[in-house]
Amino acid sequence: MSPRRMGRPGLIGMAARTAVVAGTATAVSGTVSRRQQARAQDAQAQADAQAQEAQYAAQQQYQAQQAPAANDSGMLAQLNQLSQLHNAGVLSDDEFTAAKAKLLA
Repeated sequence: MSPRRMGRPGLIGMAARTAVVAGTATAVSGTVSRRQQARAQDAQAQADAQAQEAQYAAQQQYQAQQAPAANDSGMLAQLNQLSQLHNAGVLSDDEFTAAKAKLLA
């Protein structure tokens, strides 16, 4: 048997050391990549949630603005009906005034 050399590692030792370093670097790189992807997905999910909340708020505001208009058009229709009844002589002046006041109250 030949005596063991001291000092620099042999070719096999250097290849083994290189493989360990490369394997460690790959593992660390994979972990970093997964963390970055998870953070990006979390950020995207948060942005989607905020966009959905903003859309919901805008929809609620739009509906709130539309509700009075619908009520106003219904009230106008009722006022027109009362006016037609009054003009046709079905309602007296007092009845028309009382019905109009009740509707506007």
